[in-house]
Amino acid sequence: MKQTKAPYFFIAPAVILFLIFTAYPIIASLYLSFHQKEDGAYTFAGLSNYTRLLNDSIFWTALSNTFIIFILQVPLMLMLAIILASVLNSQLLKLKALFRVSFFLPAVTSLVAYSLLFSIMMQNNGLFNELLGYIGIDGIPWLSDSVWAKFSIVMAMTWRWVGYNMIIFLAGLQNIPEEMYEAAAIDGAGKIRQFFSITVPSLKPIILFAGILSTIGTLQLFDEPFNLTGGGPGNSTMTLGLYIYENGFEYFDFSYGSAVAYVVVVLVAILSYGQFKFTGDKS
Repeated sequence: MKQTKAPYFFIAPAVILFLIFTAYPIIASLYLSFHQKEDGAYTFAGLSNYTRLLNDSIFWTALSNTFIIFILQVPLMLMLAIILASVLNSQLLKLKALFRVSFFLPAVTSLVAYSLLFSIMMQNNGLFNELLGYIGIDGIPWLSDSVWAKFSIVMAMTWRWVGYNMIIFLAGLQNIPEEMYEAAAIDGAGKIRQFFSITVPSLKPIILFAGILSTIGTLQLFDEPFNLTGGGPGNSTMTLGLYIYENGFEYFDFSYGSAVAYVVVVLVAILSYGQFKFTGDKS
């Protein structure tokens, strides 16, 4: 084999797998979103699937629920991740490796397993209500109340993903020169002032990166509402990801499900662009 052709030979398996399992589904989904199945065959339907969205109350409910969870969960998770990373980056802390592994462990647990675990703990006679009972607080309907059900999903997601984002921020913190903190301390800046004047501005690209990843993950949210609440009660935790699944694999309306999926793609693009503009990133 000629030396100039060898690289193409080695990357061929990855390219073929990408074309089959990524590129083709993306193109096929876009194709389906403009078609409808009639008499066992797909026929071109133009924008009918997209206009159908405008009058679909469940779609708007799913969109609203997804954004509520996004607004509550992503800022909370990123804030906790930055604080934890700052604490675990301190020179005064002992057993750093143990704490880092402990906080990161939830990120490597199975999505289904941890969702089922939370669903058990959040039952009316579950662990959470038992602990609340010990301090004299009445049990909370974690999964049967529309408001608390959303909060339960936010809690579960935060528990799982804080450690993951913490590791990303921790890597960024270790690239900040210690001399900057020493100079700030000499000028009389306290820890809080150092955090907001040095740590946060220095982590700006990392915060943007983590924010975009979290945005994409939240708009595709499926596992937690599916396993915790099943989209209930009364569609109060129905998300766009769960609605796509229901249309495609319960109602077998793949065309409409594909249209909803491409709405998610557009929302991800818009929010990602908005985050770039908000942070002032020009690269």
